[in-house]
Amino acid sequence: MTETESLKRITIEPDKCGGQPCIRGKRLRVTDLLSLISAGASFEEILRDYPFLENDDILAAIAYAARQTDHVVLQGS
Repeated sequence: MTETESLKRITIEPDKCGGQPCIRGKRLRVTDLLSLISAGASFEEILRDYPFLENDDILAAIAYAARQTDHVVLQGS
């Protein structure tokens, strides 16, 4: 799956989760999924606890986060 295809799994809808990026229109925010990973949850645990998720959803959330941090940071003097 290409990065462009992967990122299509991330949806933003004004009426869901306050317009925050979510996974495939579900009420699971990208930030919630990333928090689970950073807390040490394995992909297997996450997929077991959220049966509507697919492995590619987790990878898409990581790709989305990586893209969000890939920008120039200007520092004031």
